[in-house]
Amino acid sequence: MTAISKYAKYATTVVGSYSVPRWYESLEKEVEAGKLSRADMADAQFRCTQAAVKDQEVAGIDILTGGEMHRRTNNRHAPPNAMLNFFWEKLPGFAKETRPKPITKKDLNVFHPAAVCVSSIGYADLGLVEEFRTVSSQTDRDVKVTMTGPHMLAKVAFDEHYGDIGKMMQDLAKVLNRNFRDLETAGCRYVQIDEPLFAVSDDAEVEAAVEAINLAVEGLKKTSVQVHVCQGNYAVGEEYDGQIGHRYFDYGRYPTDLICRIRCDVLLVEHDFADRYEGRLGNKRLAVGAVDVQDPNVEAPEVIAERITRLRWLTPEQTLITSSCGMNHLRRGIAFGKLKAMTEAKRILLAKEAKSAA
Repeated sequence: MTAISKYAKYATTVVGSYSVPRWYESLEKEVEAGKLSRADMADAQFRCTQAAVKDQEVAGIDILTGGEMHRRTNNRHAPPNAMLNFFWEKLPGFAKETRPKPITKKDLNVFHPAAVCVSSIGYADLGLVEEFRTVSSQTDRDVKVTMTGPHMLAKVAFDEHYGDIGKMMQDLAKVLNRNFRDLETAGCRYVQIDEPLFAVSDDAEVEAAVEAINLAVEGLKKTSVQVHVCQGNYAVGEEYDGQIGHRYFDYGRYPTDLICRIRCDVLLVEHDFADRYEGRLGNKRLAVGAVDVQDPNVEAPEVIAERITRLRWLTPEQTLITSSCGMNHLRRGIAFGKLKAMTEAKRILLAKEAKSAA
């Protein structure tokens, strides 16, 4: 992988999800009541994908996604959750039922409806190629497809078959690898793997997770691999079941040394964790999450630029600009404002660099 040659200086990208309309949940209830069909919901999801792509284009984002709009029928942390349940439901080896599972020792009332693994995990088409083709048909910009990593898929689930999370991750990685290879064949040049649970895992588990991620991307020759590592971004605001936004997984050791063993081109991290990568990146790039998605206000572009320039050890050639996590929970106006602030920060940084070089 040749990370430096694939990206322009201070390229902007999103982590994945975009603002989910508040009416998504009402629409889903109409479907459940039989007043609307699943096709009606799919039509709404498609139109929201179009809108998410358009917002990113207008804001000037360089590498965009479809906002993961088709992965949700509502925006609460319940089935089908865009990062977990949407994929568990497709994978052989997982039962259709879910059980509530606490996910953070910070607050035992915060739980996820977790799938139950009851047999060996087999291959499934996860819909990534279809997603890439759908989003690509709406734009001429670079398109990135995001995918939950093997560690999160395994760790949040109930395991009633493997008894070994390492083996479970290996089987998940094999499924991801085939899907990623299909993406590459379809012309996708950017994939992102999401892993937020490293800091709540011991080193042996993280090492096994890194091995699984590396297996998942093995053999990719034309596709640039990005890995998003964060500390949790559960819903912000009382309307989300009281799950007030904070970093649910920000405890334990942050294993920068192990994370840097992942074979990828770009690591996407929160800006206040970026310093931990000084001297460890090698030829990787760092996408600095300089936009705080748990701040309900739009940051000034100058603030975003300052969060990046304080990382004096990070060269423009190794720097991308992104947000700390996804924007699914933000109102559309705030999310769009943050996108525009990112691209304006890029302009500020490029102008500053040009002035220094003159």
